[in-house]
Amino acid sequence: MRRTKEDAEKTRQTVLEAALTLFSRDGYSLTTLSRIAKEAGCSRGPIYWHFQTKDDLYEAVLGYSQEPLEVLVAECAAMRDTPIEAMDRFIEQWLSLLANNRQYRQSFEILLNKTELTDAMSRTLKRERALTKSIIGLFQDLVGRAVEDGMISTQEDPKDLGLLCYTYLMGITQTWLFAPRLFSLKKEMPFFQRQFWTLLGKP
Repeated sequence: MRRTKEDAEKTRQTVLEAALTLFSRDGYSLTTLSRIAKEAGCSRGPIYWHFQTKDDLYEAVLGYSQEPLEVLVAECAAMRDTPIEAMDRFIEQWLSLLANNRQYRQSFEILLNKTELTDAMSRTLKRERALTKSIIGLFQDLVGRAVEDGMISTQEDPKDLGLLCYTYLMGITQTWLFAPRLFSLKKEMPFFQRQFWTLLGKP
């Protein structure tokens, strides 16, 4: 029976979901293609149809967190004439995705807590580092504009504050993913958003 494009895409998504489950539960090193195939309810053949190696599959799984952030960076960069609103949007979406989107959350957790980073992941790491750099650059630009417009009062260099914005959000993310019972992210989101502006010196 001939497979349709819809069938192929359904199989691809099933494999990705299986990989997401196993990578997030057992880590990259302990997850094999055989185990992914078993979780997906198929042989290894369909996996190789879509992904040449486990690293290719890992790269696709991390796309669940990378792609929404890349879109968010572009969206907020287009709002640079209203820097406060742009930063509010970025923080709200970052935390909301983390709290409410399972695939995004698991993908982020795999990168931060479930992977031994090696040279074999060079493409994925290159994309991740470029994304990190773009987020820091976005905040640097937005903070600089807010300072120029008198919306934020600070003597700090916007370049340093851009880095602070990123590390603040990553600190919340890493802490919650490592110990999710420590606090309710949904409940504490307004608090984290308020404290973000305290860090930047917004009246």
